[in-house]
Amino acid sequence: MAAAALLRGAAPGRGGPAWRWWLRAAPRCRLAHSFRSPGGDPTAGATWACFRLDGRTLLRVRGPDAAPFLLGLLTNELPLPGPAAWGAPPPACAGYAHFLNVEGRTLYDVILYGLQEHSEEVSGFLLECDSSVQGALQKHLALYRIRRKVTVEPHPELRVWAVLPSSPEACGNTPLQQSAGAAVILIRDPRTACMGWRLLTQDEGPAVVSESRLGDLWDYHQHRYLQGVPEGVGDLPPGVALPLESNLAFMNGVSFTKGCYIGQELTARTHHMGVIRKRLFPVRFLDPLPASGVTPGATVLTASGQTVGKFRAGQGNVGLALLWSEKIKGPLHIRASEGAQVALAASVPDWWPTVSK
Repeated sequence: MAAAALLRGAAPGRGGPAWRWWLRAAPRCRLAHSFRSPGGDPTAGATWACFRLDGRTLLRVRGPDAAPFLLGLLTNELPLPGPAAWGAPPPACAGYAHFLNVEGRTLYDVILYGLQEHSEEVSGFLLECDSSVQGALQKHLALYRIRRKVTVEPHPELRVWAVLPSSPEACGNTPLQQSAGAAVILIRDPRTACMGWRLLTQDEGPAVVSESRLGDLWDYHQHRYLQGVPEGVGDLPPGVALPLESNLAFMNGVSFTKGCYIGQELTARTHHMGVIRKRLFPVRFLDPLPASGVTPGATVLTASGQTVGKFRAGQGNVGLALLWSEKIKGPLHIRASEGAQVALAASVPDWWPTVSK
């Protein structure tokens, strides 16, 4: 896949409402590896692995003005619930978006869950965010609420889980069924099919998902980095990351046809210019890392010493780096804090759209 094919934005049609993602055919992708079962768990043959994401938390936004309020702040359309079947609860739906500052840089990445409030004929939303910035996000929302009829509050009753197939072949054997209720929401991850499902529940994940087991959180983050999916403020530093360079369009997280929102001008201008020269790429270290690891923000260099970009964040021998798309093919390295030169390789994920082959 030529790196030049990535210099333009997402393919036509990618800017539509993210909540419609699950209606489209799932793009091809492969899992990074089969997830290990810690301690010789007898559920090693389970179809699904459930990962409890203590680093993610939920805010609840509801009230008559909740929808227009959020529309003015988010990069994407809202995941509005569809009509409910007779006697059944309204279906949940999910979307992905960023909150931006006035300069157009990312503040917070969120997964939104649209829910029909039974007590009111309006929609309510759960916002999944990095737990370390829950208070900051709540203050950000309060800043723009003014006199709108909106309530924003933490929602600790539900915990966030990721559900991934234990192996590339396993998910076809026992498909999951989307569900929504007061105690359980199970829905496809709106960013990419490679990230499986999102589960919000009061219970333990393996108790809710049949033929599943508790997964090691290390495996979840390894898989996420190998697939090039940023998540949280470590991967998307507030006020630093640019949404399109962070592949927001690839992850169905921006609409270029919706109304105005905070920070829209730079994002829209970059999209319509049609060229995104730098992107957040998955990288793998080819040499042993020094004991101190690699510092976020470390410069990535070519063999001749030319700057290609900066390392953003990672775990073990994998991570993310913001790199010039035209320069990722040759040998790359980082000079670690102890003076060691560590070789690395950047890759283009299978699930990214391409303009041409």
